[in-house]
Amino acid sequence: MCGISGFWGLHIDGNTEICKAMSESLYHRGPDSFNYWADGSAGINLVHTRLSIVDLSSAGRQPMSSSCRRYVITFNGEIYNHLELRSSLESNKQAPDWHGHSDTETLLACFSAWGIERTLQATVGMFALALLDQQKQQLTLARDRLGEKPLYWGWCGETLLFGSELKALKAHPDFNAQVDRGALALLLRHNYIPAPHTIYQGIEKLPAGQYVQITKGQLRADVQPKAYWQLKQIVECGLANPFNCSELEVTNQLEQTLSQAVSGQMLADVPLGAFLSGGVDSSTIVALMQQQSKQPVRTFAIGFDEPGYNEAEYAQKVARHLGTDHTELYVNALDALDLIPRLPEIYCEPFADSSQLPTFLVSRMAKEHVTVALSGDGGDELFGGYNPYQVAPRVWSKLKHLPLPLRQVVFRLLSGLPLSDKLSKLLCVFPTRNREQFYQTLMSHWDNPEQLVIGGQALQTLINSPEQWPQTDSFEHWMMAMDAGQYMTDDILVKVDRAAMANSLETRVPLLDHRVVELAWQIPQHMKIRDGVGKWILREVLYRHVPRELIERPKKGFSVPLGHWLRGPLKDWAETLLSARRLEQEGYFVPSAVRRVWSEHLQGKRDHARKLWSILMFQAWLEKQ
Repeated sequence: MCGISGFWGLHIDGNTEICKAMSESLYHRGPDSFNYWADGSAGINLVHTRLSIVDLSSAGRQPMSSSCRRYVITFNGEIYNHLELRSSLESNKQAPDWHGHSDTETLLACFSAWGIERTLQATVGMFALALLDQQKQQLTLARDRLGEKPLYWGWCGETLLFGSELKALKAHPDFNAQVDRGALALLLRHNYIPAPHTIYQGIEKLPAGQYVQITKGQLRADVQPKAYWQLKQIVECGLANPFNCSELEVTNQLEQTLSQAVSGQMLADVPLGAFLSGGVDSSTIVALMQQQSKQPVRTFAIGFDEPGYNEAEYAQKVARHLGTDHTELYVNALDALDLIPRLPEIYCEPFADSSQLPTFLVSRMAKEHVTVALSGDGGDELFGGYNPYQVAPRVWSKLKHLPLPLRQVVFRLLSGLPLSDKLSKLLCVFPTRNREQFYQTLMSHWDNPEQLVIGGQALQTLINSPEQWPQTDSFEHWMMAMDAGQYMTDDILVKVDRAAMANSLETRVPLLDHRVVELAWQIPQHMKIRDGVGKWILREVLYRHVPRELIERPKKGFSVPLGHWLRGPLKDWAETLLSARRLEQEGYFVPSAVRRVWSEHLQGKRDHARKLWSILMFQAWLEKQ
């Protein structure tokens, strides 16, 4: 687990200093060592900062060259099946003389023997990598199937830049990208910026499950990412080939596949633990970990002093039942206030999921005891856990029977009235023309962000690109596919990666093992959502290890009392960033619209916390630039 970066451009003096600057920007991702590799005549430089997890010796140091000397790699991630890959190479007499037992060395041997795409498809893991083929003078950038590890890339002038975080690209003297106002509008709509977009013009996120190859002298327009694994195909294939067996058999298969994923992700040469919220997903992962561990698993939970937001008590009960070595931390508004100034450096582009705060705090606590932590993320998107999956189909089934012109009239008549948050959101979906537009509106924080951002324009993302949608058998499955392809990758996994790596903590997500994902899409919907409750089949696995009464309760999510904090201890901080004069001088937002929403929130007329947080996170980020 590490930070990677590099550049390819005209030969200039001072490459060593540039490499050091890029690595220093990623020090938190790899505090154990720094190294770089350079070909001065070609103008290419590969940079690596290391967080040692597997093979702590110098034999695991990167950038690493293949035994045949053709390939050089800088690699961030873990290949959980690398021992099986080694065995396959050895049985086919394709293995080199091994120098160590790192998965990086295994990857290089596979690339040498099998080529790029076959190797990527053979891996089980999470990764972002840059691989130089010195023979072809070709650079390959690749990212894991679900996007657990980040990778940014793009050209500034004639220089190609890439890295685990934008701050590494910014450390290069050629970086000169401007704020992308369309991406800023996306931030306001989603509270994150979906791939391939970033906050900067001309700089992209490499999409999950894709790789891109750049050859020396190649024109930019000819460089397009290529998919080696596509969620769209997995969804369609799974739905076309559902399990045709008993619920018991499906439950057994799911538990077996999950146990296999958990076992592989428990491989480490450093202390390992898990996040435990007491919910279905994290409790399932911890239960399967403890089942396979001879020692009590280290588990970590966070609680809040605010009434209604504390789930630490549930985590404690699950931990006690499973016999884990449990640690918990209670936080309050002052803890969040102390952390907020660091958010713009933790998240290298504006990011506005407020659960970033407790995620960072629980990661910081876990790092005091372990170097690797397993997480339960992914269960909601795969097994139908989010509340909208139950609510949205019922609401749309009633709404669609009302004539569209009538709904449009109702919207115009009522839109100016003071309504509660729920009624206001319901009103916003009235003029939607189809269920897909209905869901996009339902999940948007700002309904028309392009009107709020000066010079903003609508950009293409998965959720507004029908040609990228899989064919599904239900509205529920369509929503799950959309969330798995965009929200999970560009919000949930970004939140966890940056919060954990800011503390030099590696996180692993067993539910996103691609074999689990592929199996999940073969499970019929009635085994996921039943009687208005999601994750039925996952619960069946969990209840083999944890009593039902310790788990059954309304879903809350990993939330913070943000609305209350913005009217209280965070009020002065927010007012400074949202002052009319400041907004006018900076020129990104329509000041009157922002001030109206801020005033309504302060007066308690509406809870606009989520809307305001996206603007505040951009403003705080902009202040640091």
